[in-house]
Amino acid sequence: MTTVAHFGGTSHHADLDGPVHWVDFGGPEDGPRVVLVHGLGGSHLNWVLLAPLLAQRARVTAVDLAGHGLTNPEGRETTVQANTRLLGRFLREVVREPVILVGNSMGGLISLFQTAYDPELVRGLVLVDPALPMVLGTRPDPTMLGTFFMYSVPGLGERFLAKSKTVPARRQVERLLELVCVDPSGIPEELKQASEHLIGERAKVEGLDKAFLAAARSVVFTSSKRGAYYAAMAKVRVPVFLMSGDKDRLVNVAAARYVARRYPHWRYDEFANIGHVPQMEIPEVVSERVLAWMDANRLSTSAS
Repeated sequence: MTTVAHFGGTSHHADLDGPVHWVDFGGPEDGPRVVLVHGLGGSHLNWVLLAPLLAQRARVTAVDLAGHGLTNPEGRETTVQANTRLLGRFLREVVREPVILVGNSMGGLISLFQTAYDPELVRGLVLVDPALPMVLGTRPDPTMLGTFFMYSVPGLGERFLAKSKTVPARRQVERLLELVCVDPSGIPEELKQASEHLIGERAKVEGLDKAFLAAARSVVFTSSKRGAYYAAMAKVRVPVFLMSGDKDRLVNVAAARYVARRYPHWRYDEFANIGHVPQMEIPEVVSERVLAWMDANRLSTSAS
């Protein structure tokens, strides 16, 4: 059985109107606090390749949002707005000091909103292929368009998710990696095994399909509100590092390029032949870039 412990992480739970699972990857006592926020349908496992590299110089934590990973819904809402509030509580009540937020996909969207509207909790923001408003004139990936259309239709989304779970856990993992990675063969076997184990644990929990669909519909709705999204971006006053894989099928790289032009004072890095999860596909490169960015912005020491 492979779990997060294989990658140097220690699991914990905090009571924030229900248990919230989070993972401590350790790090030097005088290092800055880094909190990693996964995307839609993701979990702490999305970070296990990157976190140990960052933990060489930072105190690294990964949190499972409501309805994801090992944070069961427990009757809580799983919308972008609800999970932004949950992240804020986690930072205040568990971390208890300003952090560098690193968010991927939906987690990038949530981390940006957290930074914009609760700024005293955030020192720096790293957006890894975040969910972004679509750029007019670009075409979404046909598979993505069809999938999110099914998610959005009541009844159809539920049947689609139920059917997807009829295949073995290993095949579910492989399908997801084929979607988010350009070359899934580069993902270590240990991470695939850990993902299979997590699927088995989550199969025991009721209400996860409902929670996932609520989150998916919220991501689509929130990302479509271009004015509100760009208004949130304009409120951010901390250093920002935006990165994107140029072969991202979920968030077209054109959206990241547009944001980079709109906010030229943000750092923008683009990775050739990389998909939606650079932290899993090229963790060494991402770690090197993030740590260098932290040094350049004087974020490499503890805030306390």
